[in-house]
Amino acid sequence: MNEEPVRKIISDKIWKKLEAALAVAKHSAAGAPPQLTDRDFLEALLYLNRTGTPWRDLPRELGAWDVVYMRFRRWTERGVWQRLWQDLQAEPFGEPLPSAILSLLSALSALK
Repeated sequence: MNEEPVRKIISDKIWKKLEAALAVAKHSAAGAPPQLTDRDFLEALLYLNRTGTPWRDLPRELGAWDVVYMRFRRWTERGVWQRLWQDLQAEPFGEPLPSAILSLLSALSALK
């Protein structure tokens, strides 16, 4: 059986801008290098949000579900989502972000 690769949403152009805002929102690069890049991590969250898939059913090509979940929890606890949402709203982005990204970040920024 030939499975199709998971469709990605974040274009290179959008990532350049998201990457800069994310670096500010994270406040720290401390700790061991992550197993997933930030871009792949966000793609995994976008996939979960878009499909309604449970954490444990995350396709392996998007990362191990527990790795994605633990980073998601750490970022939520540290307020990364709120800072990222605020930074993206405060800065002119040039072109609109895809609605899937806006929807995800809006929902994540409401987490406490």
